Order: sequence, then C-alpha cells, then structure tokens
Amino acid sequence: MILPMFSGLSAGLSLIVAIGAQNAFVLRQGIQRSHVAMVVAVCALSDLVLIVLGVAGIGVLLDRAPAALVVIRWAGAAFLLVYGALAARRAVRGEEMEHPGEKPVGGRVAVLGTCLAFTWLNPHVYLDTVLLLGSLAAAHGPSGRWWFAAGAGLGSIAWFTALGLGARFLTALFRRRAAWRVLDAVIAVVMLTLAVLLVA
Repeated sequence: MILPMFSGLSAGLSLIVAIGAQNAFVLRQGIQRSHVAMVVAVCALSDLVLIVLGVAGIGVLLDRAPAALVVIRWAGAAFLLVYGALAARRAVRGEEMEHPGEKPVGGRVAVLGTCLAFTWLNPHVYLDTVLLLGSLAAAHGPSGRWWFAAGAGLGSIAWFTALGLGARFLTALFRRRAAWRVLDAVIAVVMLTLAVLLVA
C-alpha cells in the first residue's frame, strides 16, 4: 500500500512540477488573488479525473486513436499562441497591482474557461497523466494501481494548492510594474515555445 502510493506521489509530482502553461496560469491567478480557490479546484479535480481514466485503462484507447491527439494538439497550439500573444502584449505595455484581492481580475466564467482550456486542450496531459501514469500504475497490480493513483492524485492536489495559495507571498514583489513585465515575458515565451513544439 505505502510503496505504490509513494511511487504514485513521486511520479505525479515529477510530471506536474515544471514550468508549463497550466502552472504559469495558476501562478498568475494566485499573485492576482483572482478566483484562486476555483482555479486550484478545477486543476486538481481535472488531474484526478485524468489519473483515474488512465489507471482504468482509457490510455489504451487513446493510444489506438492517434487522430484524437492530433486534433487536441492543434487546438492546444492555437490556444497557446493566443494566450502567449496576450502575455507578450501585457509585457510590452506593463501593468502593476495596486490592491490585490480587492477586485478580481477577469470574470469567473472567463477564468474558468481559460483554466479548463489550459488543462483539457493540452495534449501532454493525456500523454503524461493518462498514458504514462496509467502504464506505471498497471505495474503495481490490480489493487496496487489504485494506491498508485491515490498517491498521484495527492501530489496534484498538494502542488496546485501550494502554487495557487503560495503565490500570494509574492504580492509585494509584484506591486512593481517591472516584475509584471518580467513574469508576462516569461509566460509569453513559455506559451509560444510550447505552441511551436506541439506542432513541430
């Protein structure tokens, strides 16, 4: 029980703790204190659903339907290009956060839609969470694979919670316009690079 769960926790964290589109979005929302609980919940629950599907064997179906991943790849690349362009524009124009937490940045529906897009239009999430974690879980046997899934799910919940809620400690730094420009420039580079890599 402990070994499969620890293996799942380690594997899940190793895949999710990286600079990527979803993490950059969660970090930015956390710094702005804009619908953070919702964003963390959506990201964590989405990961849990994908992990369960992978462990249950859906990964085999995705592996046999490459056309589905092609569609997801192009849709994801288009979304990343648009979001990267918007981040680049913010980096050029500059912005600053005078009173974080008093006025949410972006409506709840818009933030929810963006969060869902970052999660479900990312083909890597299917390759990593569904196929890879599903395959690793299968190695632990019929009962052990669900402990593996529990560990991986725990890792996702812990990471997104720490990232979203921990970002508020950077608030003082991001009261300065220059800090926002650097963050948005990094986000733009990450998004545009991922978009190119998706279709390359």
